[in-house]
Amino acid sequence: MMRTAPHIMTSHPPPLWMAYTALALSMSLVGSYVALSKPLVLLFPVFLLAWLRFGIGALAMAFWLRKPDSEPPLTPRTRWLLFLESFLGNFLFSICMLYGVSMTTAVAAGVVMSSIPAVVAVLSWLFLRERVGRRIQAAILCAALGIGLFSMDKNPAAAGVDASRMWLGNLLVFAAVVCEAAYVVIGKHLTGGLGPRRIAALINLWGFALVTPMGLWWALRFDFGDVTWNSWLLLLFYGLAASVWTVWLWMTGLRSVPASRAGVFTVMLPVSAALVGVLFLGERLSPLQIGAFGIALTGLVLATLPARQGRGM
Repeated sequence: MMRTAPHIMTSHPPPLWMAYTALALSMSLVGSYVALSKPLVLLFPVFLLAWLRFGIGALAMAFWLRKPDSEPPLTPRTRWLLFLESFLGNFLFSICMLYGVSMTTAVAAGVVMSSIPAVVAVLSWLFLRERVGRRIQAAILCAALGIGLFSMDKNPAAAGVDASRMWLGNLLVFAAVVCEAAYVVIGKHLTGGLGPRRIAALINLWGFALVTPMGLWWALRFDFGDVTWNSWLLLLFYGLAASVWTVWLWMTGLRSVPASRAGVFTVMLPVSAALVGVLFLGERLSPLQIGAFGIALTGLVLATLPARQGRGM
């Protein structure tokens, strides 16, 4: 089972308030680029978009790959965890999320992603042997009910979404949720021996390598002359946010905060995704969607409230 490695770095972790701020900013940026990636998937093939995203990150973090003197050499186990962190948290997350948001609305994606804290709790139980009590079980039920209600909404036409495929989009977004939860659990282990910058650079490099074959195949067949300058700017923001800023901020916060508590801050992801969808993409919250969002957020409250003294979750 995965256990947190002994702290062997000489640099001090950030104070708690700074760690909380970094976690909140990271998840807010994730929610923003999840919503803003919807126009990009209408323009770029998914694998080409993922390849460009990792390529932008690789250029931006080239100097972060060098091993600091304070860090030990990479062990085979750490290399394997870095690969898993990239494969699940970068590669599969990006593919599932990009295909998913192309079939559903940004608001719906935000509601589905409200289940992240509950999924983190389940993975913590499976891999870290943390006990999942009745409150967490109730949170999972609320998240599932919220997702189900949202999928019953048959009025996505205003957002240009095919209602017959919306269920598949929501399912792919939920697969991305599982990948994100695994990213939280594995990331906590990695921060015990590696700095946030190097983790971000290494897992991005793995993601770039994984997606390069399909990315190149699509690049040779894509007409880049049809891309407008504002789409290039949006792509630049997407690449920097997804590959650089969010990962660095998240790993910085994880150095001072337990993984289970860090899961609380994923509440910022669905909130920011929904707000971007409503404010910038012309989406609207129907009464059913508002109710679904309320149920999902109730699950978040149940999952993140501290346990009573002397009683388990």
